[in-house]
Amino acid sequence: MRFIPRLKPGIPPKETPMTADPVATNSTGAERRPYREVTDARGRVYRIGETDRDILGHSRNLMVYLPWVAMMAISVFEYAYGSAEDTLSHAHGWTQSNTFWILSIWVFFQAGIAFPAGWLREKGILTARRAMYTGAAMCLVGFLALSHLHNVWLAILGFGVIGGLGAGLVYATCINMVGKWFPERRGARTGFVNGGFAYGSLPFIFIFNYAFDTANYHRVLDLIGVYVMVVVLVSAFFFKDPPKNWWPAEIDPLTHAGDSRTGTALAKNPPAVKQFTPKEAIRTGMLPLMWISIVMTAGVSIFGISFQVDFAKDVGFGPLVAASSMGVMAVINGVGRGVVGWLSDRLGRKPTLVCVIVVLGLAQFGVIWAGDVKSEWLFLFFAFLSGFGGGAFYPLFAALTPDYFGENYNATNYGLVYSGKLVSGLFGGGLGSMVVGAWGYNGAYALAGGISMLAAAIALLLRQPGRAGTGAKVGAVQAQTAA
Repeated sequence: MRFIPRLKPGIPPKETPMTADPVATNSTGAERRPYREVTDARGRVYRIGETDRDILGHSRNLMVYLPWVAMMAISVFEYAYGSAEDTLSHAHGWTQSNTFWILSIWVFFQAGIAFPAGWLREKGILTARRAMYTGAAMCLVGFLALSHLHNVWLAILGFGVIGGLGAGLVYATCINMVGKWFPERRGARTGFVNGGFAYGSLPFIFIFNYAFDTANYHRVLDLIGVYVMVVVLVSAFFFKDPPKNWWPAEIDPLTHAGDSRTGTALAKNPPAVKQFTPKEAIRTGMLPLMWISIVMTAGVSIFGISFQVDFAKDVGFGPLVAASSMGVMAVINGVGRGVVGWLSDRLGRKPTLVCVIVVLGLAQFGVIWAGDVKSEWLFLFFAFLSGFGGGAFYPLFAALTPDYFGENYNATNYGLVYSGKLVSGLFGGGLGSMVVGAWGYNGAYALAGGISMLAAAIALLLRQPGRAGTGAKVGAVQAQTAA
């Protein structure tokens, strides 16, 4: 196979000779084929020649299904917690504010570990497998703390800090794994894996609403902790990153020839013009905009997750509607992530993102309306919309980050973007409870809707660095790097 580069007039094709990796075997011990590097007109390097089977010994599709399974396992932390709060409060003698702050601290550390974990991975200090093993053990500690520690500060340390760090290690590793292995068509696959982080919690939502009480909470929480640890450990055993700059052997990185579906996805979401380091990505101005947008959008999403069941009960809806609304939110939240990932491959990442954030904002006002008219069906419908918008933006940001800044530093770049969730976790959960206390549920939901609309306006400003509208900034970044 030989690619014929289509470069600008006067710019000759640049290729390195065929060479072999220093470790020329795959995970099964078989010999790996040589590779070569092709440089496009903008200077981006693509490593071609090796298939996924050459590197892994099996199809790269396994790097979709295993992260998906692990993400379903850890989803119980965030999406089922709200259904367990009443029982936890009675069992441990905690106030409602205590339980909200435990979740807020969990969100803070779950999001906060993404950047340092990415940095350690890209420095070669922490492998993907080791990150997953560490995360699995910390997840178990989190549930044991929630089960056996009555002191709220110790529970915050065990579940909020240690459990949050563990879940964050698993989450960040799984999302980055998919982005690295599918650089040519990452939207649908990233959305599929990310969706597991929501609907994987569905069985536990109903367990916590119907089979979880002060008589059995120790046993239930301990078993859940063991379940999470075992699933993550088994999934992690097969985790492996591709080499730097790797590109699928069957797709020409210069002309995108080889697969009509890939050609459409790359036309709507062209590859990054270069591999941006975190400092370079920040200097373009786009990464800070993405961070601000995810702070606001994730805050609205976390607010809905934290308060939907309580709002349903406050309005007078029965426990079935309250549990069903959270179940609907979790399922649609997860399925919606896969759907919008698929759509973004065909319609473009940015327009899909803006639409999703607008839907999330409108859903907040719809929940107020449903509560005012006491309509259970309307409430479930807007819970559906809120669940869709409240989860679908995560895989879009996860795919947009390597689209804009490349795959080589994606663990740290996306870690920076995703770190916005640690801020939103504070005002979405803990500060959200203060707003509910001061303004009531209607005032809090109205504020959430307004914040979401502002986030959509900010997302409209996003542009891929190096292409229309941002070329000057990238040129400045490249000049500083060369200097």
